[in-house]
This record gives sequence, C-alpha cells and structure tokens, in this order.
Amino acid sequence: MIDYSEKDGGLTFNVQVVPRASRSEIVGEHNGALRVRIAAPPVDGAANEELIRILARAFAVKRMAIEITSGHAAKTKQVRVAGGTQTDLQRLVVKR
Repeated sequence: MIDYSEKDGGLTFNVQVVPRASRSEIVGEHNGALRVRIAAPPVDGAANEELIRILARAFAVKRMAIEITSGHAAKTKQVRVAGGTQTDLQRLVVKR
C-alpha cells in the first residue's frame, strides 16, 4: 500500500526512482512508495525530468501539474500531483 495524502486538490506520495534502467516504466509499489524505473541518468536533472514526464502521462495531466516537493537529489522523492486522486494512484499499482 502506497502512503499518500490528499490536500488542496492534489495528491502527495513518495516515489522510489531506479535511474539508468533499460527503459522508463512504473513498476509498482515498494516499501510504501511508487517504484519507477528511469532510463535517464541522474545527471543535470535528467532523471527528474523523465520522472515528471512518466507521471504526467500516467495520471493524464500536464507536466506542470507534477511537482517534486522533496528529494531532488535522492532516489526516494516526494511528489505532488495537482488534480490526482487516490483512485488514480491505486490504478497505477494494480495495473502493474
């Protein structure tokens, strides 16, 4: 189960990033966080940009609706999705 909070029309949850993967994809849940494999290396914010792109596509929102609120240089990040819901998050986990 992914730990999350819904507040002010947004969904906040943790994401565990695996950089330099063979391809970018949402893997599922790991230790209370959404696990995402990123093909981009963690250099000059490339992995963060790729994470935002993947989450925007998965939640069907614009990239500007995704915000990394903490953990910019860490593998575990806290992300806020404006307009995201708990149902959207659970759909990502079950779908995988």
